[in-house]
Amino acid sequence: LSAYGAGSMTPDEVHELGLAEVERITAEMDAILKREGLTKGTVAERFAAIGARETMRYPNTDEGRQALLADLNGQVDEIMARAGDWFGTLPAQAVEVRRIPVYEQDSSPGGYYNAPSLDGARPGIFWINLKDTADWPKHTLKTLTYHEAVPGHHFQRSLERAAGLPLIRTMLGYSEFAEGWALYAEQVAAEMGLYADDPLGDLGRLQSELFRAARLVVDTGLHHKQWSREEAIDYMQSVTGDTRDSVTREIERYAVWPGQACAYKLGMLKINELRSRAEEALGPDFDIREFHDEVLLSGAMPLPVLERKINRWIESRKGV
Repeated sequence: LSAYGAGSMTPDEVHELGLAEVERITAEMDAILKREGLTKGTVAERFAAIGARETMRYPNTDEGRQALLADLNGQVDEIMARAGDWFGTLPAQAVEVRRIPVYEQDSSPGGYYNAPSLDGARPGIFWINLKDTADWPKHTLKTLTYHEAVPGHHFQRSLERAAGLPLIRTMLGYSEFAEGWALYAEQVAAEMGLYADDPLGDLGRLQSELFRAARLVVDTGLHHKQWSREEAIDYMQSVTGDTRDSVTREIERYAVWPGQACAYKLGMLKINELRSRAEEALGPDFDIREFHDEVLLSGAMPLPVLERKINRWIESRKGV
């Protein structure tokens, strides 16, 4: 498994990797749920039961929506206060959390990110769909912020636009890099201690990672193992606990966009692999801030190119 995203893994290897990751993450979630006194039902059922609690929901009112937005912006401020210990270069532009306008919400996804304007006049924006606040149980929101805003998409896109690259380099996208980074950013937030006193929030983080691991299984199931639409829906619903309607939308997306659903987990695994390689090679000279700069400051790129770049950086640091 030394070449995630580099084109050397077979569909069967990706499928088996997905199954192994689903098993690992499910076991971690089960341990947290048991510590919280939740022992009956599948992991997916127990996770969904937490989200159904009234205490985990914001009121579906204007006041409830304002409270939700205030909490998300507070999460951004909290992580930025610690970011200097983990990132050598921080975005010059701010990021704001805004509600998707009411006139757009019926046809919009749950959340997405817009990069800052090229001239820096407009900040990065993390848009969230608040048509129904029940879609966003409190224990899931931290991870969404860390993925869509900081240190996820906002760090990657803002630093890319500030790097002085040719315009075309800031316009081309590589899902395995951008989404791999954003999923890796969720993990970094945990390493930064942002879930230290929040086991249910950490459960939300793991469920987010589980969702991406299940994508490896269903994408290869559909396009390599010839699963039916219904087989893929059944599997993903059983693993994630999401509603059948939401899972159906996911599976239909994967059916017409082969491979993209694998980008998140394979990209994250590649970044972690490269980080582990650097940590082992450099020992006490390894600096996580330098590593993150090396990943981000040259803009998005295919994972094989990133691997060659990090390998050269490791060799250059050995001589320092």
